[in-house]
Amino acid sequence: MHVLSVSSLKGGVGKTTVTLGLASAAFARSLRTLVVDLDPQADVSTGLDVQIAGRLNVSDVLTSPKEKIVRQAITSSGWTRVHDGVIDVMLGSPSAINFDGPHPTVADVWKLEEALALIESEYDLVLIDCPPSLNALTRTAWAASDRVMVVTEPGLFSVAAADRALRAIEEIRRGLSPRLQPLGLVVNRVRPQSVEHQFRIKELRDMFGPLVLEPQLPERTSLQQAQGAAKPLHVWPGESAQELAADFDALLDRIMRAGRIEDPRETVAE
Repeated sequence: MHVLSVSSLKGGVGKTTVTLGLASAAFARSLRTLVVDLDPQADVSTGLDVQIAGRLNVSDVLTSPKEKIVRQAITSSGWTRVHDGVIDVMLGSPSAINFDGPHPTVADVWKLEEALALIESEYDLVLIDCPPSLNALTRTAWAASDRVMVVTEPGLFSVAAADRALRAIEEIRRGLSPRLQPLGLVVNRVRPQSVEHQFRIKELRDMFGPLVLEPQLPERTSLQQAQGAAKPLHVWPGESAQELAADFDALLDRIMRAGRIEDPRETVAE
């Protein structure tokens, strides 16, 4: 089971939207996928077409990561009505904010790792949608992760936030979790005709070299539309949606290579 945190230390760059795009690519690829909604806004749970009211959720898991609680906090995404496959959600909750203090204990930081260890034989890929800050919840996610994908956009402040995120990943790798590595930076909401955007992308490449992942994700409304309808991008109609779906497929390929995840389609072909 490969665990990837999708992070940004700046709000409003489309982090949750990227998580949903990757989840859609993994679902289309028939990977057994779990999405952990660690952002107190709980938008990724909504985008995956699940009801969070009246159920156990990630806050309960962080309070007590026992197997019974972990399993009750996980539910199947409504996306499975579109086609067969395993796409589950560890439900988000606004009360997760109570676990997002600036100075978590070591025991608290490892609670999500404990929870995921109980179910690691059941999934190929876990995607964690992190809050846009470097407090306890993000540290908890990173401690449970193999890799971190940092979402950024081609703007001045986002470049600085990406640099901060990569430094923080290295700090956690050295001090807490030696297996943690950055997967790289995904540049989201790119307008190819914008001179400013091209300048910022060059700046990112100059600063971070091969950590800037390809492809960059263009600014498109199709992903927001699919998200608003709680449907996977890969079944959303239109050429724009299919082009963007292909971009997420390419990013998923990169994740699968890094995590040495077998492609279920190749296994079936054999």
